[in-house]
Amino acid sequence: MAGLNLVVISGLSGSGKTHALKCFEDVGYFCTDNLPPALLPAFVELCHQQGGEIKNVALGIDVRERVFFSDLVGILDRVKVLGHAVELVFFEAREEVLVRRFSESRRPHPLLPNLPVLEGVRFEKDRLADLRRHADRIIDTSDLTVHELRELLIRQFRREDAPRRLTISLVTFGYKFGVPYDIDLLFDVRFLRNPFFVPDLKPLTGEDPRVRTYVLTDPDAVAFIGQLEGFFKFLIPLFERERRSYVNVGIGCTGGRHRSVAIAGRLQESFSALGYQVTAAHRDLNRQ
Repeated sequence: MAGLNLVVISGLSGSGKTHALKCFEDVGYFCTDNLPPALLPAFVELCHQQGGEIKNVALGIDVRERVFFSDLVGILDRVKVLGHAVELVFFEAREEVLVRRFSESRRPHPLLPNLPVLEGVRFEKDRLADLRRHADRIIDTSDLTVHELRELLIRQFRREDAPRRLTISLVTFGYKFGVPYDIDLLFDVRFLRNPFFVPDLKPLTGEDPRVRTYVLTDPDAVAFIGQLEGFFKFLIPLFERERRSYVNVGIGCTGGRHRSVAIAGRLQESFSALGYQVTAAHRDLNRQ
């Protein structure tokens, strides 16, 4: 069995390590943060035993793990001997930039919380000097926006086997039960004719072919779906350009049983035909 590809992320507080770890997660790495370095060989072995399910791992190690931190380089060498590819990436930024970032976030420096931030920055810089010398790659984020840092990391670390297409999650709901909080885009389909007022259709749901036909043959629904598909054909490539890994789309009607469910089913078919991974969840389908 081939060894793991392990990227260890460390560096100065405020230099973007947390954001970097999220970027690695978005391009298919298994990520964990603040693992004590002494536990790293056991952690790597557990990942390796997953039968190939975990191939790429990104690990954030913080200087606050002070008990274990001094031997990190030796521990990484032990992991390499076990047959795994290891790359130590060190993040840093200029002193004035780090001080400004701490000031903007109104956080004290984690190592010297009761002293001026600049003293904490210099103290940490001194403590990490030896680790920096052993780094395989040093990334200075002083002049990078979060978007530019993301692009840099994705260009340099994306694996060929990592998923590249956006995952689309459709969530239907009834406005009478409240709007979901975790959606990115919201569409209200209460303007469509309502099967609720058709006695034979009222007890059914939007998953039933008779309800789907009733909803989707409505001229307003035909026009709406056409506009919506065109909108998403324009929007999704822009999301992908920004390296978004998923988008949550809410579709609501009055009760969340008929119109929203039928529309979501039609959109799921459209997105799947375009090659996207699509999931659909009907929050209020069984609520009365």
